[in-house]
Amino acid sequence: MGLQLGQIVAALGGCLEGGDPQTPITRIAPLESADAHSISFLHNPRYAAQLAQTQAACVIVAPAMREAALAHGACITTPDPYAYFARLTQLWQAQQPPAWPQGVHPTAVVHPEALVDPSASVGPHCTIERGAVVGAQTVLRARVHIGQGCTIGERCILHPGVVIGADGFGFAKQNGQWQKIEQLGAVVIGDDVEIGANTCIDRGALDDTVIADGVKIDNLVQIAHNVKIGAHTVIAGNTGIAGSAKIGAHCSIGGAANILGHLQIADGTSISPTSMVTRSIHKPDLYTGIFPIQTNAEWEKNAASLKQLSQLRERIKKLEKALNALTEDK
Repeated sequence: MGLQLGQIVAALGGCLEGGDPQTPITRIAPLESADAHSISFLHNPRYAAQLAQTQAACVIVAPAMREAALAHGACITTPDPYAYFARLTQLWQAQQPPAWPQGVHPTAVVHPEALVDPSASVGPHCTIERGAVVGAQTVLRARVHIGQGCTIGERCILHPGVVIGADGFGFAKQNGQWQKIEQLGAVVIGDDVEIGANTCIDRGALDDTVIADGVKIDNLVQIAHNVKIGAHTVIAGNTGIAGSAKIGAHCSIGGAANILGHLQIADGTSISPTSMVTRSIHKPDLYTGIFPIQTNAEWEKNAASLKQLSQLRERIKKLEKALNALTEDK
């Protein structure tokens, strides 16, 4: 399997320079491991040294790196090499036969009152409960569970072990015991959403949990009941989002971050990995920290001060000693 350089440019655009359009490409590879039949890309100028040493047949670069790339050999110039690379992987994958064809795998269990679009792919051992809806061209990998009344939009990808619509964690304490609050809402997922392996999205207690169009969620993420996540937000692995939190559109949530319940996060906000969000964020910025969360710039200043804490303590001791000596002299 492979493509010619000319076919790649015809499909994705860009400008091929210094190379033959009929050159066969059999692999997409990093600069350091590419061979004479590989195509690679350079997105970050910090790795420009690898460009001079790569064996790649062609490298995708920004216009600013054109001369350096041509000194090596063939290149495709494009304003955003990383986005071009992403679209190239999609083109490449499209040449491969699908892991599972359209339709429902024989081992899947689909309730008679569920609605699965004929163009969807439901993999081995999936379960789709009563009233659930799976949209056109959506792919459910192995062992995905879609709970009662939940809706999955079009062109979504749910990786193995995803659970949509399990009960939210709702209990009321009475006389030292916990009374279950039945979770009566559902989960509504928009179009073009991708959800990583073993991620769980709980159904709402009364209203629905909502994941908007274009959201990308990594593996092992927990999204609690009644959470709302805005369009095109990305959430990295091991993140936990507590109930009724509202995450804006175009946000970036780093791995293992935690967001407390009933908070609001402004559109365009970025949260650094392992940060603990304990209050609402109304102004978009990059936020970092455990407690309290603060802008990344503030956190860096405080972290630098913390490194000098022992030195500052010794200086204070010396100042106090000198002050005490002056006081005694008087």
